[in-house]
Amino acid sequence: MTDHPLSPSIFRKRSFWVLVAAGICLAWGWRYVPLLFDPPALIATFNGLGPWKVPVFLAIHIVATVFGVPGTVLVLIGGGLFGLWWGSLWSLIGATVGAIAAFDVARYLLQDWFRRRFGRHKYLGRLDKLMDTHSLNCVLAVRFAPLSPFNLVNFLFGLTSVPVGAYALGTLIGIAPGTVAYTWVGLASIEAMAGKGLWHLTWALGCLALLSLAPLWWQRRRT
Repeated sequence: MTDHPLSPSIFRKRSFWVLVAAGICLAWGWRYVPLLFDPPALIATFNGLGPWKVPVFLAIHIVATVFGVPGTVLVLIGGGLFGLWWGSLWSLIGATVGAIAAFDVARYLLQDWFRRRFGRHKYLGRLDKLMDTHSLNCVLAVRFAPLSPFNLVNFLFGLTSVPVGAYALGTLIGIAPGTVAYTWVGLASIEAMAGKGLWHLTWALGCLALLSLAPLWWQRRRT
């Protein structure tokens, strides 16, 4: 007799230590959650870390992505902390590694159950076939979509058969333009609050708006 995928024995074997680690991270980081809604205080906190500023920024980015916390605030803060290019780079690395970690969590903990529950569905078979032949294009299409929920997509891809290499590369390429745009908005916002004018912020917001409409324009051009 085989164990049910969510039986206590399977839970102990596959999930116990993951959940323990998650509980420790939540207990340690919960007190810092209000800082996400206070950008000046968050920037001051990071600046007080000295040489640990970049490692801590990356770690928080990764952990937040795994737990499904929207990372937009961190990307915006990255612009104020590191400038446009370094802020974009660190946010891109943090978001991509976090997305891979969330993907692995879904694949390690939930894919077997998902396959047993829905494996015979015809649509899943079609999806697997598509992922086998056009995995990178599928990831890129989803990442470029303007309304694609980043954190949810991380877990959903983990339930599919997409190779982790194609997923990682597609994620890295697909989120790069948006990461740069949001970093620019964050930097321009800090400059505007410092009294340096609104022109940079206006240009950054305009670029972000155009970027969000680009996939829709491309789709209409192809049809």
